This record gives sequence, C-alpha cells and structure tokens, in this order.
Amino acid sequence: MSYAFHQLEMDRWYGFFLYLDAVLMDIAFRGDVYGQDNLPKRGPYMIACNHASFLDPPIVGAFLPHQVRFFARKTLWKPGFASWWLDAVGTIPVDRDGGSDVKAIKAVLQTMKDKKVVIMFPEGTRSPDGSLQTAKPGVGMFACRTGVPIVPARVFDSNKAFGTDGKLHPCTPVPVVYGKPLGPTDYDDPSKGKERYQHASDIIMSRIAELQRPNPPVI
Repeated sequence: MSYAFHQLEMDRWYGFFLYLDAVLMDIAFRGDVYGQDNLPKRGPYMIACNHASFLDPPIVGAFLPHQVRFFARKTLWKPGFASWWLDAVGTIPVDRDGGSDVKAIKAVLQTMKDKKVVIMFPEGTRSPDGSLQTAKPGVGMFACRTGVPIVPARVFDSNKAFGTDGKLHPCTPVPVVYGKPLGPTDYDDPSKGKERYQHASDIIMSRIAELQRPNPPVI
C-alpha cells in the first residue's frame, strides 16, 4: 500500500506522524480494511468506533485519507515530548470528570468548520474484554450539535493485540470495518428532550454493533 500523497495535503507534523503510524501499523498489526468507499470524499464528518485497546486510535486513523483529531484526557499533557506531540497532531484535551467541557466542544465545532474529521469512541473507556459496551451521551451530543455525517466503524481483535493487561502482541491482525454514514435525520430526534443525546448515541452504537467481522475470500 502506498502511504504517500494525501499526507502532503495535511498539516506538516500530522502528515509526518501519520506516515510513520501507517507504516508501523501495517507492519505490526495489519488486518484487512473494509468499507473505505463508505467514507465521505471530504470533511467535515465524524467517525464513531468501538474501543477495546490503546491501539484503536492509531489503527482507525492510520489509513484514512483525511486529517483527523482525537480526544485524550487532559492529564496526559505533561512537560516534555508527550505534550508537544499531542499538540502537534491536533489532539483535543478533554476532562474525564463527567462535566461539560466547553473547550472540547469549541474544538470539535472548529474542527468541523475547518472541514476535518473527528474520531470518537461512544463507549468512553476501553472495553475490558473486547465486547461492546453501552454508549455514553457524549458522542450523541457532538453529533447533534454539529449535524455532520457519522461514520460507524468497528475494530476487531485490537484487545488481543494490546489489551488491558498491558501485553503487546505484534503480528496480531486487526481488521477494521467502516459502515455507511448516518445523516442527522438518522440519529437526531429533538423530540426526545433530555434523552436526545443518549438516544443519538444509542443509535450510533447500534450501527457499530451491526458491523460484522468480514470473511475474506479464500484464494
């Protein structure tokens, strides 16, 4: 697979690290990627994906032709290279105290205005065993506030490649499936009132659950 060209259209540091990410993921955890034709040709849009491993963000983003932004908890911003890298690739810091993070909301809205992509994990935290968990209202809130297409995505076996036990298992294939985008009318129902955001999150999570592990043809 060629990793060139589309990185040149991205911010300098993001394109550089995306190239490295794609090469490393392809070598160590390359599984088949399905449904790339479901990705919108251009932003803005969001990708909503299941979450079972720290590998999920770099794997989901490695082979996307568009520049994306991720969320990371604010406590990761510590003096040194880590903080510089998080800022260089456009990571959005977010509070994990359950409150409304105004800065994170503004960052997402600006990202959509810039016609870029945000990857979100509706479950909020990693699944301990790889099974799908109940979605939290956060992704529904961002979806309803922006009204952009939401692409459901599902990663398989990332917990086997690098699970909550902290053990890394290179050469474990990690397949990724991208589903068809959901429009605002698919996930947003303002009549739900206080349950509007949770309702949207539940619909998005159900579309993720519908994505099944593909059976590659035997050659």
